[in-house]
Amino acid sequence: MTTEESTTARRESTRARIIEAADRILRSKGPAAVTTRAVAQEAGLQPPALYRLFDDKEALLDAVAEHAFAEYVEGKKLVAATDDPVADLRAGWDAQIGFGLANPSVFALLSTPGRQSPTTEAGLDVLRGRVHRVAAAGRLRVPEQEAVDLIHAAGTGAVHTLLGKPESQRTTAVADALYAAVAATILGDAPALPADDTTAAAVSFRALIHRLPRLSEAERSLMTEWLDRATAE
Repeated sequence: MTTEESTTARRESTRARIIEAADRILRSKGPAAVTTRAVAQEAGLQPPALYRLFDDKEALLDAVAEHAFAEYVEGKKLVAATDDPVADLRAGWDAQIGFGLANPSVFALLSTPGRQSPTTEAGLDVLRGRVHRVAAAGRLRVPEQEAVDLIHAAGTGAVHTLLGKPESQRTTAVADALYAAVAATILGDAPALPADDTTAAAVSFRALIHRLPRLSEAERSLMTEWLDRATAE
């Protein structure tokens, strides 16, 4: 191992040590307890060691959230895509509810209003992808962003509601009912024909515009603008 490789290995080892220490504090005492001094003491390091690896407390918390989410995904296995985008959407919902209930402190951190987190954005990107597949299949009856907002809001609310109950009372009934309500709002029973549901047809067509190779980028952009206007309330 070269000197540079040894330095990099030590740096990564120290970084992992700090993240694990912050994770323990976060889970046992909550986000407010994750201070530079507390984390350094828990990790057996001096505070300057943290500053060399993380710009500030927010960067450290983001790293902890990413670490916790990666551990959860590894244990539960990432929900793989199937040939049924609607079933995949529901499986993603169940996975997110499960993560929130299994990691209440991390979930509280990720769902703090106004806080921008790479982990939260990554999760939303996955949701956007799943919603887009439903739209492309002709099963979405509202604009894609509206569906993403409804699912995200309902999922966040479901987890917060369940976490507010004693652990013995945390059944999936509330989450199941919320998903059913959202699904009834955003999903159609079958691929829509224009005569059946013009909004669903427009949403589906918008999701497939990129597959029309003979259109220029300007033409795709204009058509997207028309379809967005057509589906706006």
